This record gives sequence, C-alpha cells and structure tokens, in this order.
Amino acid sequence: MNFSTALPTFVITLREGVEAALVVGIVLALLKKAKQSRLNPWVYAGVGVGIVLSALIGVLFSSIIQALGAINPQYTSVVEPLLEGVFSVLAIAMLSWMLIWMTKQARVMKAQVEGAVTDALKNNSNAGWGIFTLILVAVLREGFETVLFIAANFQQGLIPSLGAIAGIAVAAAIGVLLFQWGVKINIRRFFQVMGVLLVLIVAGLVVSTLHNFDEAVSNYALSSRATESLCFYYERFTKIHSCILGPMVWNTSNILPEEKFPGILLKALFGYREHLYQVQALAYIIFLLTVGGLYFRSLTSASPQTGKNISAGQKPMSSAKE
Repeated sequence: MNFSTALPTFVITLREGVEAALVVGIVLALLKKAKQSRLNPWVYAGVGVGIVLSALIGVLFSSIIQALGAINPQYTSVVEPLLEGVFSVLAIAMLSWMLIWMTKQARVMKAQVEGAVTDALKNNSNAGWGIFTLILVAVLREGFETVLFIAANFQQGLIPSLGAIAGIAVAAAIGVLLFQWGVKINIRRFFQVMGVLLVLIVAGLVVSTLHNFDEAVSNYALSSRATESLCFYYERFTKIHSCILGPMVWNTSNILPEEKFPGILLKALFGYREHLYQVQALAYIIFLLTVGGLYFRSLTSASPQTGKNISAGQKPMSSAKE
C-alpha cells in the first residue's frame, strides 16, 4: 500500500485545519471572556457539521466521477483523466487564491472574528445560530479545498483520505496545545513553512494536471483514430514527444524512477515526473514565478507584529496567524 500519496493531502489538511482551529480557538476564548461559555456546544456543533459536510461533498464528487465514467465504458480511459484534470484545475485555483488571500488577511483575522462574535451575541435569541454559522463556514471553507485536492487525485483510492484524517487530527492537537494548554508556538513561522510547501505541492499539481489532459487527449485520439489532428506535435520536431505537451525535457527513469523511493515520495509531494515535457516545465516555472512570487510578496507586506508566539495563557488571540 502506497502511503506516500497521503503526504500532500496531510500537508494541505494540516495547514487548512490549523486555520480553522485558530478561528475555533479565538471564538471559544471570546465566549469565555464574555462569560457566554454556554454557547460552546454551538461551536463544537459547527466543527462537526462542517467536517461531515466536507466528507459528503467528497462522496458526491466521487459519485459524479463514477457515474460519468460508467455512461460509456468505451471512453473511461478518456473521462477519468479528463475529470481528474478538471478537478485539479479547480484545486489549483482555490488553493492558490486562498494561500495568498489568507496570508494578506492574517493581520485582521482576529478583528473580523471578534466582530462576527460580537454581532452574534447582540442577538440573544439567535446567538447560538450565529456562532454555529461562523464556525461552519470556517471549517467548510477549509474542508472544501481539501476535498477538491482529493478529488483531483481520485485514482489513488482512499489513501489521500487517510492523509486528510491525520491532518485534521494534528491540526486539532495544535489547537488544543495553543488554547487549552497554553503552549507557545510560532504560528507565523509555521504558516510560512507550510505555505512554501503548499506552493511546491500546487506547482507539482500543475505538472500532474497537464499530464492528465495529455493522457485524455491521447487516449481519445487513439480510440477515434484522429491522432494527427489532435496530437499536434509531429515527429519532425523530435522523435520523443507527448501528444500535446511537446518534446521531452528530461528522462530520469534510470536515475530516479518515480515508482521507487525517493522518486515516489517526490512525485506524491511535488509532482515529480521521470518523463517531463516542455509544456509541463514551462508551466511549472511560470506558476512558481507568478503564484509563488505573489505569495512571498504577501509575506513581506504582512504586519511584523503577527510574528509573536501564541500562548493561550498570554492573550493568544493578539497574533492569531500569518
């Protein structure tokens, strides 16, 4: 059983889970400060329902994939990589946007949560529902990103789901350490490291996405006998080429095969391919220069005051996260 495919899902779920855990911790601390701990069950209910709904969305995506693949078994080899590519594009867009947006919003996250909790408490009759909705949206937002990533790798079976469960467990443990036991953790540094990993993981997903689209087009071209019209890279350019990805840039199958350690680990985490083609290489570099550049720029523009350690015993919400 290849557990290496659980690693990228674990990293993504851990990062997104810690974001949700910080919101939960801030809300619980604010409720305690306002002497409204009676509303704590609404917080826990929001967490539980958010996780369940995220799992149901994942099941729905899997059902859609299976249903579309079963419509015409003849084109299963085309539909599966095509759907995987589509979900990958959605995952790339969502993860990239949330990575940059959340980094920029880090400095005002506590104020936003405080405002939402204050508004909810003002409405005594529906305060519980207000708190529940706030937590539900926070958890569901992070869960949806993870579900999209898992759906983009549905051919890997249930192993990515195990990585998601482990990520949730570790994120919950970090939340308990911060807000219950008062352990000091440099949240700013944590999110910087996880952010860099996430940029590399999503960049690898770009490479895998292009491979999926190439596989779908190639399989359709073979099944419809329209290879020359669909696969527009001809042998006059190079004898070793892909259907739509151009000439091969490198072949490291003899040095670092992607199905053996450590190649299998690099493939799972960063999208390493033993056969890399020109379009994939260009897309990888462009992604790192654009999204990676925007992410690092958002880090440098963030408030330096958010770099303090967090301790539940020393007003942890004053520097929630970076």
